Amino acid sequence: MNRNDRAITALAMLAHGMVHTYELAIPIFVTIWLVEFSVIDLGIATFDVTTATLGIVVTVGYGLFGLGALPGGVLVDRLGSRKLITACLLGMGGSFLLLSLSPSVVVITLALVVWGLAASVYHPAGLSLITKGVEEQGTGLGYHGIAGNVGIGLGPLLTATMLLFLDWTTVAGVLAIPALLAAVYAYQADFDPQAAVDDGGAAADGGDSKADSGVDSFGEFLAESRKLFAGSFVLVFVVVMCSGLYYRGFLTFLPELLGRLPGFEPIAIAALLPAPVADLLGVDPAAGETLAPSDYFYSGLLLIGVVGQYAGGKLTDRFPVEYGIAAGFGTLAVLALVFLPAAALGFGPLLVVGALMGIFLFAVQPMYQATVASYTPSGTRGLSYGYTYLGVFGVGSLGGAIAGAILTYANEPTLFAVLALFATTAAGVGLYLGRTREE
Repeated sequence: MNRNDRAITALAMLAHGMVHTYELAIPIFVTIWLVEFSVIDLGIATFDVTTATLGIVVTVGYGLFGLGALPGGVLVDRLGSRKLITACLLGMGGSFLLLSLSPSVVVITLALVVWGLAASVYHPAGLSLITKGVEEQGTGLGYHGIAGNVGIGLGPLLTATMLLFLDWTTVAGVLAIPALLAAVYAYQADFDPQAAVDDGGAAADGGDSKADSGVDSFGEFLAESRKLFAGSFVLVFVVVMCSGLYYRGFLTFLPELLGRLPGFEPIAIAALLPAPVADLLGVDPAAGETLAPSDYFYSGLLLIGVVGQYAGGKLTDRFPVEYGIAAGFGTLAVLALVFLPAAALGFGPLLVVGALMGIFLFAVQPMYQATVASYTPSGTRGLSYGYTYLGVFGVGSLGGAIAGAILTYANEPTLFAVLALFATTAAGVGLYLGRTREE
């Protein structure tokens, strides 16, 4: 990678890591909110706090994370990636400051709304920047994905560790600081954002676009949108929707689900520490403070996704991504069906299946990100990624509500069967795209 590639990739990695640090810290807080709050008081009505109602609360924030990606993509094409990435980081830091002051589920919801809106612009901004400014696109996407997985894994890990010694509102305030510092770096980073765009500006399947620097009006937005969905991008959109539904449906309540399994019972912190260390850290054995093994299994599953991101990025530069999508999602369908049987066999089999789930869950991401670039014109790349993450995190956010409802009114096997259905659909579409492109 040249100097410009490295500068862009470094900024994108930093911002991507921040986005997912906060995204996946939220499910750790969910386990606390289920215990700390009993009702959601809207003034005119009250609702019990359950996995179903908290699933809706989290879906509001996660939904805006996706829904905001579309207008964010339009803004990226007009304003450029740097401004949007800087605003994203500032907004996320502010949202977690608000979360640290939350006295109720209503204020928590407001904080998640702010986070979702701020975070929503990152993926169209960051991915547009990489695909238009980085010469070694697949490698850049792979490193970008690795940074996301570091944030995905470290977010819940750091959150769970700090919660051993601090209350959740203090932890939320501490987590706000890195995003604010990252915003300063984003504002002053030096790079050429158009270095990898050829003169034609056209994608393999997207055709030539009249919008060489974004859309200027609502009419042009509609025209460019129709152009995108008139081609094979509509099938890519189905893939990313299924990916989002699987991702959010699996991860939102995973710590709580793992906590129900044998071998994941809470462990007294005082029992793990020598007496002098416990005294130094202020751990009172009589206080009954416990460590949740499920939080650390969850973090480990996410961290191992780094392997999947790296492998997916490298394979993207070497093989047709459509067949990679088919193979990756096909494997995820199988893993969803064997997850609970593996858990019933013991910790060892669950560890293997969980590790494979973490790898394949994230290996498919650089593949579908590169597929979007292949099927869309460069002039509306931000718009294209806006639609992509409208599908991944907007439509995909419904996975959290679906999972919460299934866990409340049905059971775990039903949830994993639904996840397998999402993955099977994506695999079938990937296979169709691959065969169509060969014809």
